[in-house]
Amino acid sequence: MKYKISLFLLLTTVLFSCQNENEKRLAENAKEAKKKEAIFNNINKGWTFLDEPINEISESQLNSWTEWREFMKEIGEKPRKTIGAFQKKSAAISKKAMALNNNIPAQFNQPQIKSRISILITKIKMLDLFIHLSKIPDDKVVFLIQEINKELISLERQMDKIVEKAKIPKEQGEEDFLRMLDTTRAIPSSAPPLDKNIPKVE
Repeated sequence: MKYKISLFLLLTTVLFSCQNENEKRLAENAKEAKKKEAIFNNINKGWTFLDEPINEISESQLNSWTEWREFMKEIGEKPRKTIGAFQKKSAAISKKAMALNNNIPAQFNQPQIKSRISILITKIKMLDLFIHLSKIPDDKVVFLIQEINKELISLERQMDKIVEKAKIPKEQGEEDFLRMLDTTRAIPSSAPPLDKNIPKVE
């Protein structure tokens, strides 16, 4: 009889502890789900890229640059429903951004444009890295989206400056002068050092 009572108490204790464990696990799962939902909502709210050119000038000039058009199209399409969709979109944007180094139109193939593209690519890669972490820092993701938008504006403004500058008519002889400047820069300034033993002619 004592054996049956102790077995019954043991079984009751085991069942009670299992029930407590299940309740704890369910509470933790609910807490985790709520946290993930908050992260998703924050990223979903902050995921707004400037996908329209800020000026008609650069838009007309960029029609022939396929990589730019594809990149702008990619950032213009907002993912829906899950964090996984945002992760896939981030990877796709990163891939399109890397392609911006290819086939840059001759007019824009200048150091100031290339450096801005490099900064843009770096920030997009950081976004892709953060959104793929197991614990996503949603505030950093949203901050990087704002930073990417600033870099896009900076890049487009630089393009506009180049287009506007190209419209200014050059003065007569300016082309020859600029060509001459380039030629003098190409000649190394390696004149032989003066020999101190040679007397100066006065």
